[in-house]
Amino acid sequence: MISSGKIKSVDFYRKIPRDLTEASLSGAGLSIVAALAMMFLFGMELNSYLAFSTSTSVIVDKSTDGDFLRIEFNISFPALSCEFASLDVSDVLGTNRLNITKTIRKFSIGPDLRPTGSEFQSGPVLHNIKHGDEGDEYSGDGSVSLTAHNFERFTQHHPILVVNFYAPWCYWSNRLKPSWEKAAKIMRERYDPETDGRILLAKVDCTEEGDLCRRNHIQGYPSIRIFRKGSDLREDHGHHEHESYYGDRDTDSLVKTMEALVAPIPLESEKLALGGNNETENAKRPAPLTGGCRIEGYVRVKKVPGNLIISAHSGTHSFDASQMNMSHYISHLSFGRTIAPKVMSDVKRLIPYLGRSHERLNGRSFINHRDIGANVTIEHYLQIVKTEVITGRSHKLIEEYEYTAHSSLIQSLNIPVAKFHFELSPMQVLVTENQKSFSHFITNVCAIIGGVFTVAGILDSILHNTLRLVKKIELGKNF
Repeated sequence: MISSGKIKSVDFYRKIPRDLTEASLSGAGLSIVAALAMMFLFGMELNSYLAFSTSTSVIVDKSTDGDFLRIEFNISFPALSCEFASLDVSDVLGTNRLNITKTIRKFSIGPDLRPTGSEFQSGPVLHNIKHGDEGDEYSGDGSVSLTAHNFERFTQHHPILVVNFYAPWCYWSNRLKPSWEKAAKIMRERYDPETDGRILLAKVDCTEEGDLCRRNHIQGYPSIRIFRKGSDLREDHGHHEHESYYGDRDTDSLVKTMEALVAPIPLESEKLALGGNNETENAKRPAPLTGGCRIEGYVRVKKVPGNLIISAHSGTHSFDASQMNMSHYISHLSFGRTIAPKVMSDVKRLIPYLGRSHERLNGRSFINHRDIGANVTIEHYLQIVKTEVITGRSHKLIEEYEYTAHSSLIQSLNIPVAKFHFELSPMQVLVTENQKSFSHFITNVCAIIGGVFTVAGILDSILHNTLRLVKKIELGKNF
């Protein structure tokens, strides 16, 4: 068996008898300083071990074919009516979606950009509106021409006044004209304005009566409005609350609709028509109360270069490009799913630079200050970069999309639009948590304790020998 003496011979920490050691004030001071230094460095090392550290790398985007990107927006157009506001999406792969309505909402807004009522209901889109024969001509003038001077008088005189706001240069206005005049003549014969007067068909030339048309927020031609005596609420801005007609435009359909409007009104009464023929209800809807529109919601697009376009659009109306103003205010525009504010706040505490360009255009206005007639399109070029934050256990903490934006106002020969061209970067930013080894932490703690202890011992030895040398000199000893 191995004796205890042989085992003791490998003792690294041999003890010196206490009687052979000597305590000193300098040694005590150094010991206190060394202990404090150990505690301070241990605290720093513990804080570093517990801290969240990351490494950032740029890699090829890991999105797979078929992935979609969500675009959320809230944009206000002070001079674009919700009646014709259309949101379209297209991309380089040939996708072309027109007048998206399922995932967006429209609100009529005033000059202060605040909603003037509940959500604007666009109603069903009528793609094939029936017109009279294109070669059909009618030389008569069955409808009454209205101007700004007599418009109020006619709206107060007749229980129902149906007005065709038109432009002579407009193709669709000219298609409507023969049917409109024929229908107006038929209704005048059936409901003589002098003896009956329950309904009257009229017209307004918007090239001559521009102020009157703007007061009623006419942006597309022809626009057929239904005014009801006693129900139209006169506002401070001078416009009325009324209805728009979107039905067929041939003579028979127009006459049938007018008959349905006038039927509930007794001959000697000017009461408001509360009812209506179900067949005509889909053809008329409340007209916009104001000339502005707020569009909010989201669309899903493929992760390829594409365009999000907001414009005035209608398959049966014409627009005067010189009168269109696509100025807008962006309350919100972001890509990807909305990140909860608390989650984003927590992540920003760990990664301060994250999220600075997540909503770069929020709160910005793009106003067309050029003279009317400039046909100004406002374009935004957006370059999008995907960022992922991955925890140490390969768990995705967040996925966000940041973007840069460059905007410009350009003259266009076509109808002005607000165009957002987006393009995703083929690279993505990957932020990964750096995992720290507990063994590395223990090693550093031991190094701190051993290093401080050793350095303090060396300093104590130097100080002790220096003091002994000074004493010898003072005693005058020769050494």
